[in-house]
Amino acid sequence: MFSPFLLYSDGRGNIFEDVSLYAAGRSGWDAVPVDEEDWILLPEGGSLYELPGRRGIGIDVRTGNMRLCEKGWAVAAFIPPAHTGLYLAAYETEKDAPTLPLFCYTATGWHEDRFYVPALRIEQDIRQEALGYNEQNIKKGASHLLKSYPHNRLVKHLMENCCMTYHCPAARNFSLGRWECPVPVSPACNANCIGCISFQPQEETIHSTQDRLSFRPSSEEIVEFTVPHLQTAAYPIVSFGQGCEGEPLLMWEIIREAILEIRKHTARGSININTNGSRPEAVHALCEAGLNSIRVSMNSARKHLYEAYYRPNNYVFEDIIESLRIVRQAGGWTSINYFVFPGMTDSIEEYEALRKFIQATGLRMIQWRNFNIDPDWYLGKTGSAETGTAMGVKNLMDLLKTEFPLLKFGYFNPPMERIRGNFEKDFAS
Repeated sequence: MFSPFLLYSDGRGNIFEDVSLYAAGRSGWDAVPVDEEDWILLPEGGSLYELPGRRGIGIDVRTGNMRLCEKGWAVAAFIPPAHTGLYLAAYETEKDAPTLPLFCYTATGWHEDRFYVPALRIEQDIRQEALGYNEQNIKKGASHLLKSYPHNRLVKHLMENCCMTYHCPAARNFSLGRWECPVPVSPACNANCIGCISFQPQEETIHSTQDRLSFRPSSEEIVEFTVPHLQTAAYPIVSFGQGCEGEPLLMWEIIREAILEIRKHTARGSININTNGSRPEAVHALCEAGLNSIRVSMNSARKHLYEAYYRPNNYVFEDIIESLRIVRQAGGWTSINYFVFPGMTDSIEEYEALRKFIQATGLRMIQWRNFNIDPDWYLGKTGSAETGTAMGVKNLMDLLKTEFPLLKFGYFNPPMERIRGNFEKDFAS
């Protein structure tokens, strides 16, 4: 029987296998066995994390019982885009353990000189493959864009901060003149997300992973570089709403002006917005201007869990549903950016809520995203002492496919060629 061994760290950057323990996974609060068929090789671009103050939980190879690994700190894996984790790393947290930074923490193990993770490839699009990024070409492309748009603050922000400092995959693709081009627009937000990656209060125990956009770009700045991208890039998309900003719908007037002007110059490609969906009236105005697709981020289809995480200001969960309906009624493409937390996302209660959500919105696609957050911290912040009975992430997906055969699964915003043609084709290759 195939089962990888548990991994542990010595606290000095060295990782070892514990051959007395098989690796386990975590679902909700519980450590659970992982089926043999769920383990895959750690994909290219993946990495491993030491989890300080945490002892890994594994399955004793002799007794079959769960027990702690006392040899060092627990280890988790980061799995790269296009892959969805099925189980979190299993560990017990010590009293004074630091809060983990905002990354995903997938279970991992070691078998025959290779690392394994319980995950599946949910998306065939290669737009963020690690092997697809040539550093020399990225630097050359960034330099070319900065010289081409010397007075454009947004290009400067995207190249100097997002591309070269934070290594944002979308900004790196923009530097290479391909696929989805990011367009941050808003320094403000109307939510106070627990796991916000661009703003955390000073008193919080974690830090944002990047600085937030500090200015409001003009529609002219947006149009200046997005039109050439749409005209020349392969399978082009321009996407408002990025991790380095607040909520783009707060700047909907600027976005509307930009869309109208973009479409005066080119009808090519897709115009998308990544958003919390908080302002249906703004979404309606953008659809009238020419918005093609929307992706709404959410941690749960259950109102109380959504609002516990997003902590919205001046909007409610029902506004999300209405925004998605508006885009569908306008003939646009609708997705949710669904944060997967094994044991909660695949709970029976969440499944029932998600079914109703899909029915209410006519949703076209689920992007199954790994949740970048400390699991214990998240559960504590949302008051989730119990996570319910879990069916397994793959079983959840299978049930949804059976009930909603037209619903698409993936990881990225699809280009117009996929939306209008063969959705399953790998258009980025």
